[in-house]
Amino acid sequence: QVQLVESGGGLVQAGGSLRLSCAASGRTSTAVAMGWYRQAPGKEREFVAMMRWSGGSVYYADSVKGRFTISRELYKKTVYLQMNSLTPEDTAVYYCNIKIREHDDFWGQGTQVTVSQ
Repeated sequence: QVQLVESGGGLVQAGGSLRLSCAASGRTSTAVAMGWYRQAPGKEREFVAMMRWSGGSVYYADSVKGRFTISRELYKKTVYLQMNSLTPEDTAVYYCNIKIREHDDFWGQGTQVTVSQ
C-alpha cells in the first residue's frame, strides 16, 4: 500500500557529494516521519538521519553531523539526503524509511553509495 522510490546513489570519489531522493506514495496521509538508514558490508544497519513530518524536526547520527542534510517536500511526501564531504566510511546501502501512524514502518529497496579513495 505504501511504496518508497529511491534514487541518487552511485560511485563518487572521496570529498565528493551525492543527493539521495525518496518519494513515498500510497496511504501516506498519516506519515509521522521519514528518514534514512544505511548498512555497510558486514555491519548492522544504522540510523543516519530523520525528519518528523508535521513539525520538521531533524535528527542526525553523530557520524554525519555537519556533512549530511535531510530535507523534504511536504506535500509530495518526498525526502532528500544531501551528502557532502563523503569518505569511504560512508560506503553502504542507504535505505529510506517512513513511519505511518498506527502501522509498521515501510522501507525502500535501498540504493548503493560507494565512495572511493
